[in-house]
Amino acid sequence: MIEREFFQIAKMLEEKSIRYERDVSLKTLSSFRIGGIAPLVIYPKEIGELIESILLLHGMSVPHEVIGNGSNLLFGDGRLARALVVTKDLCGINCDGTTVTAECGVSLSRLASFAAERGLSGLEFAKGIPGTVGGAVFMNAGAYGGEMSAIVENALVLDVAEGELFTLEDHAFGYRKSIYMECPEWICLAVNLNLFVGDREEIEAKMKEFAQSRREKQPLEYPSAGSYFKRPEGNFAGKLIEDAGLKGMRIGGAAVSEKHAGFLINLGNATAEDMLSLEAKVCEEVASRFGVTLEREVRFIPSEKEEK
Repeated sequence: MIEREFFQIAKMLEEKSIRYERDVSLKTLSSFRIGGIAPLVIYPKEIGELIESILLLHGMSVPHEVIGNGSNLLFGDGRLARALVVTKDLCGINCDGTTVTAECGVSLSRLASFAAERGLSGLEFAKGIPGTVGGAVFMNAGAYGGEMSAIVENALVLDVAEGELFTLEDHAFGYRKSIYMECPEWICLAVNLNLFVGDREEIEAKMKEFAQSRREKQPLEYPSAGSYFKRPEGNFAGKLIEDAGLKGMRIGGAAVSEKHAGFLINLGNATAEDMLSLEAKVCEEVASRFGVTLEREVRFIPSEKEEK
């Protein structure tokens, strides 16, 4: 039944001149380079097309996910029973004084550079984070003492259930969470960020410092989704994993990074099953040794076979 609906939606997208692809390898849509097949992937080129695509899928009761760069996602190994809407072409940025407006598909690194070029501070932490604005707001992304909650003023949001747009000011941000996790029918389309005037050379110097730190401490040479686990209260996931002697542990093509134990990496041929098995083993060992329960930060989107 779902395949027939995908076909019908594809025809409707053609009529609206909205770009899509059928049967796309999920390895091309995730920084983990892991996953099976996406039956339908839609690539809106502007906000209006994004809204049309989402409402079309919702109207036909077709399960779907809105994604950006896929830098915090682990896809299942089989065929998805849902469509994907990719926002990477929604990359408009505007500046009015110290307020920067960015569409949901803008990469954080590009946004940080945009701000730096104008002598605006507040986004230094984002340089080098591989995600997009939409994903960063969704999970309140952060690094090096900064996070999105400190700079988001408001957002343009689509209420899918009501088919209406509204401005959201209170995002209920917390550590790696936001109101969007509680309200999945709300989709962040664009955000207004409050930055402040700074010295361009100092801003760029700090970005270079953060970039150098990432190169030295993170296994950027391997596919991953960044830090795999959330930071446990009063501790660090990477340190607990390292202290448990798990650096280098490997299951299939998935491994705990030798460089940074908080990263689970794809050595080249890892499957989602490998990664989830490794995750389970790491969690078991850390809980056994230290009594700490690790929680996955990466979002897992299962395929049909994993949902059964």
